[in-house]
Amino acid sequence: MNKIISIACLALAGASVQALAQAPAVQETPATPAADSPVSARPAPTDKPARPAAADGKVQAVTISGSRAGDTESRRLSTAAKMVFGREELDRNGDSSVGEILKRLPGVTLGGPPGRGGGGVRMRGLGNGYTQMLVNGERPPAGFSLESLAPEQVERIEVIRGPVAEHSTQAIAGTINIVLRDGYQQKDVQIRVADSIEQNRHTPSVGITLPGKAGALTWLLNANAQSGRQHDDSITDYDDTNLGGLLLKDQSVYADSDRKSRGIFMSPRLSYRFDNGDTLNFQPFLAHNETDGDNRSRLIQRAGPPEREYALAVGNSHASSTFFRGFGNWLVRLEKGAKLDVKFGFGGGRSESDSLRNQYAEDGTLKDYFNDHDESRQRGLSTGGKYTTPLFPGHLLAAGWDVENGHREQTTIALVNGRNQFAESGATLTADTRRIAAYAQDEWDINAQWSVYLGLRWEGIRTTSNNRGNEIQNSSSVWSPVLHSVWRIPGHDKDQIRAALTQSYKAPQLNDLIAVPTYSQLNSATRPDRTGNPNLKPELAQGLDLAYEHYLGKSGILSASGFLRKIDDLQRRELTLRQTAQGLRWLSSPSNVGSARTSGIELEAKFQLAELSPGAPNVDLRANYSHFWSSVDGIPGPDNRLDQQARQTANLGLDYRLKAVPLTVGGSYNWTPAIRVQTSLDEVATTGVKRQFDVYGLWKFNVNTQLRLSANNLMDDDYLSGRVVNTGGIAQAAATATRTFTTWALRLEMKL
Repeated sequence: MNKIISIACLALAGASVQALAQAPAVQETPATPAADSPVSARPAPTDKPARPAAADGKVQAVTISGSRAGDTESRRLSTAAKMVFGREELDRNGDSSVGEILKRLPGVTLGGPPGRGGGGVRMRGLGNGYTQMLVNGERPPAGFSLESLAPEQVERIEVIRGPVAEHSTQAIAGTINIVLRDGYQQKDVQIRVADSIEQNRHTPSVGITLPGKAGALTWLLNANAQSGRQHDDSITDYDDTNLGGLLLKDQSVYADSDRKSRGIFMSPRLSYRFDNGDTLNFQPFLAHNETDGDNRSRLIQRAGPPEREYALAVGNSHASSTFFRGFGNWLVRLEKGAKLDVKFGFGGGRSESDSLRNQYAEDGTLKDYFNDHDESRQRGLSTGGKYTTPLFPGHLLAAGWDVENGHREQTTIALVNGRNQFAESGATLTADTRRIAAYAQDEWDINAQWSVYLGLRWEGIRTTSNNRGNEIQNSSSVWSPVLHSVWRIPGHDKDQIRAALTQSYKAPQLNDLIAVPTYSQLNSATRPDRTGNPNLKPELAQGLDLAYEHYLGKSGILSASGFLRKIDDLQRRELTLRQTAQGLRWLSSPSNVGSARTSGIELEAKFQLAELSPGAPNVDLRANYSHFWSSVDGIPGPDNRLDQQARQTANLGLDYRLKAVPLTVGGSYNWTPAIRVQTSLDEVATTGVKRQFDVYGLWKFNVNTQLRLSANNLMDDDYLSGRVVNTGGIAQAAATATRTFTTWALRLEMKL
């Protein structure tokens, strides 16, 4: 794959030079990209002659619009494959979390039960860690969760299918950049009041947007607060069977819990424009969440050891998290169209949780009680910059740097009957991470039809940790060349072909390197302890992307794309049985296991019926379908797929705007079939089919007031997951069925 990329880059560069030599010189200064855009979305160069003078000899007036390009237009003009979803798309279904929005995007899947989130966002079916998540183009602080981000705080979501040099190339599957609301053309005070109901449990929320201006200073305050209640229940069956088919253990755990949560999110934005045109922006965000829970579980044993672990367990927990992060940039405009954009960031966070669990015997006597406490603190500083200049006609050259330092402290205490459960209990782990990167990129308009983006990024990461005096270091560095190209088909201005050759990587997660061990109260092959591996190496991936796009009207598109990734030094968790002071215990730890390949096709259609047939009803249609293939070396098929990768996923949605009344109704259907993955020689993981049907209705009283009613997860199917481990002549199986529920939401939106 490295040879293919090298040969392709040389061939494309040679062809580009020849095309440039044959093309007439065009005296043109490319527009510079937006500060928050990874790849500029600028008008395509044109060979049209200059506008002639008017008959009376006067020069004709030319009006230049400085407004932001529409979502579809930004996608069309971007050299790298990028999808943009603005406020209309984000508001459509009245979702309660950003995760619920993401699940409808082409090629995006979510882990975990429908409507609950928390299972990670995945592009192209790849598991956690392969998709890069950014907030305002920056990496969010450790421990930050999308569930703490209210959809009302988001201006738009950008989905970049291939890595670009400007952002970290830790994006084997792609990048999702969540851009928080800014002050662009924001004039009205906006108030949003909502309530969602699930099983007669309410989750009210209120949000406000306050714009303002004083001279050269503009600001925009976004704030959202909510409080809610949720209920969960599940059934898990545990079965141990020997080679002869004899049932050694047959247990069922019936678990249910109730949670109360409350949270607040604020993201003010300040912007100051100097007399010389320079701009200073600063946008912090603050998120605070608290959760209190009560949980119960009953263990029913039909076969197994004479004395079961417990008959009834009752517990309670409290968790809280606070995160603060400030983003800023100073945009300096230089001579001859050059710009210098200097970025800075700082922040920190704290999260802690406490839980108490009492386990009782069949006769009601207390057998054991468990106290667990976990606390982590983190802080970080970052800086970076980007220098952009029109170097030659048709060339937009950019170079930049990123420096990020982070510090983390974590303390875990696990007590059983008042005594330390393990020797590591109570130990404080400290970890320091330093990331340095430098990049250069050239956006080249070879001619009116052909644009190329060439980039090269070097990124190095060093992690140092100390646990009970044991210091561990892990260092890695990666070179990532990237090449994106778009060819606008001559004579067909609505059709274009994209191609990309890239190298990307996946760095080991901090928890996989140095985390304090996590212990399972009911340790088994399907419920192991977990720990890290300081010797992990990053996964490296070489990729090829191809796409055909046909644009319809102002916002419609039909596209077909395909991708291929070859991954080396694949990371997988391996299961071992170790001897401890508490006896034999199962342990899960990560390691590099070899190579893998994945490929897929992605189809997308989005258009208005009126764009195809004048006079058709006011119906907008949205549909996308993806199919993925993968294989891991060293693991027998046919299910030796990448962990958590679905074979297919599809979305279908429509919106109907009634003419007689100011009402819009619509719905969407999301489908992901069952997943079965042979994760190792001894282990198989399964996930049941996921189907989610959502509907909504929007009534616009006037231009300033509207009411939205929505229902999410109307099918409320059970969420199924399982795991089977064959070791030592025994098959240990765990299968869980988790209930899901329909959520009704009512939201009033007003502009003052």
